[in-house]
Amino acid sequence: MLIKIYPQNPNPREIEKVAAILQDDGVIIYPTDSVYAFGCSLKSKKGLERILKMKGIKQKDVDFSIICTNLSNLSHYAKVDNATFKLMKKNLPGPFTFILPASNRIPDTFLDKKKTVGIRIPENPIPIAITEALGIPMITTSLKDDDEIIEYTTDPELIYERYGHLVDLTIDGGYGGNIGTTVVNCTSEEFEIVREGKGELIE
Repeated sequence: MLIKIYPQNPNPREIEKVAAILQDDGVIIYPTDSVYAFGCSLKSKKGLERILKMKGIKQKDVDFSIICTNLSNLSHYAKVDNATFKLMKKNLPGPFTFILPASNRIPDTFLDKKKTVGIRIPENPIPIAITEALGIPMITTSLKDDDEIIEYTTDPELIYERYGHLVDLTIDGGYGGNIGTTVVNCTSEEFEIVREGKGELIE
């Protein structure tokens, strides 16, 4: 199923439909402020397993991130000190993934013996509205393309043609970008940019 949701004003009824699919172990494709991504509920072990299968990867070999709605409930899911919080506040919402020590509210099935979690607060109203309606974070991982020239697929109709039969819902939120997020490791005293991406970090 392909549905159109406008980023400027996401339709609450459509957003509720998406949240209901996620609550029922569903997997979706949705736009962010960087690239299109796969998503499932943080509580959905089945959804996570389906995403791993689609990407042809093992959980031990990948670091997933979660979508949070804002910084106010961040401490539920990650341990964050004052310096890191200030850094995140300057840069979020935006195309960044901040790697933080995970809290005990992150399910073991998600962590798979890892101790960290990637935090995303995209500057796109669609994933924020979905996560708010879902009531818990969404697991997120970018939609990589096999084509070396265009690393990320940007056209939602082409994404639907290619992946639509594998997921429960594809959201057309307009053309996506083809540059991933900037990834910042905040697990030691010095912040470290581990991947340069779309976002330019303000320190």
